[in-house]
Amino acid sequence: MSLSEENFDVLIVGAGPAGSFAAERLARAGVRVALFDGRPPGEPKACGGGVTSKALKAWPQLLEAAGHTVEEVDLYSPAGARVRLKLREPFAIYSRSAFDSYLRERARAAGAQVFTARVSLVERKDDDNRWTVRARDGARWRGAVLVAADGANSPLARRFAGALPNREMEVAFGYRAPLPRADEAPTVIAFLPGWAGYAWAFPRLDHVSFGIATTQDAFDHPALDALLWRFMFGYYRQREDPRAPLWATARDQDQAHDTRLETRLRVSVERYAARIPGLTAETWDARRVSGRDWALLGDAAGFADPVTGEGIYYALRSAELFADAYQAGQTETYEARWRADFGRELRRAARMRTRFYGRFLGGPFTARMIDFARLHPGVRRTLRELVAGDQGYVNLKRTLARRAIWPL
Repeated sequence: MSLSEENFDVLIVGAGPAGSFAAERLARAGVRVALFDGRPPGEPKACGGGVTSKALKAWPQLLEAAGHTVEEVDLYSPAGARVRLKLREPFAIYSRSAFDSYLRERARAAGAQVFTARVSLVERKDDDNRWTVRARDGARWRGAVLVAADGANSPLARRFAGALPNREMEVAFGYRAPLPRADEAPTVIAFLPGWAGYAWAFPRLDHVSFGIATTQDAFDHPALDALLWRFMFGYYRQREDPRAPLWATARDQDQAHDTRLETRLRVSVERYAARIPGLTAETWDARRVSGRDWALLGDAAGFADPVTGEGIYYALRSAELFADAYQAGQTETYEARWRADFGRELRRAARMRTRFYGRFLGGPFTARMIDFARLHPGVRRTLRELVAGDQGYVNLKRTLARRAIWPL
């Protein structure tokens, strides 16, 4: 029997944060794990790469991966009003190529066998009731438990849990662009004028990740791409003149300057795009992501914040909870474990999403939120904790009521 035909205890499809983290924990416990990395070499996932301080505190080994530490974040309203949040505990921004490679190599060092192969599931189980996956070249691997950690477009997730409609998916796209001088490259989150969603500028060690996240059912790529370039122009313009507006109007723009900047950027930027799950509360109630001998992790399970799209914390935590369930000999308890751990947070975020990107007191809620934060230290403190991942959605309304008279 060749190596590619060996039996394993667990087959994990997808070597992003969820798959690699689960593989490492299981391998360290002596479980025979096959981890399949089907992404083309050098192709990172489209992602801002932000890892919250909540995640860094839970898993301090993540600090060993090379990342950019963030201690301040500039939040902009759709009209361009800014509030600067000085974080009590920093978070980190990683290149996803470096971050994913770091976690994958930890899994390999722990004893997981890593295969660079895109695999698909053989429809029928074998005579021993084991799962079989195969590569395009015909190589096959068998395992008692099958784990899908292959992202929001996971074909395994569609098979086990059903396809998600466009209204429950978000789109993130953007560009990796040249980095200004390190001391002139702030971390920026800007809520979009006229759209549900936000733009970001996340400086990394050797470039800036620019992007936009918004709903897929309202996605208009030409209009949003033009909006993203407008955001990028404003970001670079502010490096030259701090008084320049981020969302420049036609009257504010220096067309000749922007044309020169665009010409320079077009030859150096790298484009990326991805889908992100954004499930409704009703789907959270009904959707099952595990059974007796299978489980979905991370984005494949739908584990992303419906308000922000943030998913790395949930990817790592879901991997940890699955590994605990497997080691206890009760894989089927993973369902109850994730619901008890972070299920209420994601469900609450799903309920809040419409309000968050809706209107309040005659204007966009995001604009009013930043207006209040500019005036009230209690609201600023709450926003700092939201960005850090330390403030959840379940008790957000109570926290704001305690710190400021502000209905949500």
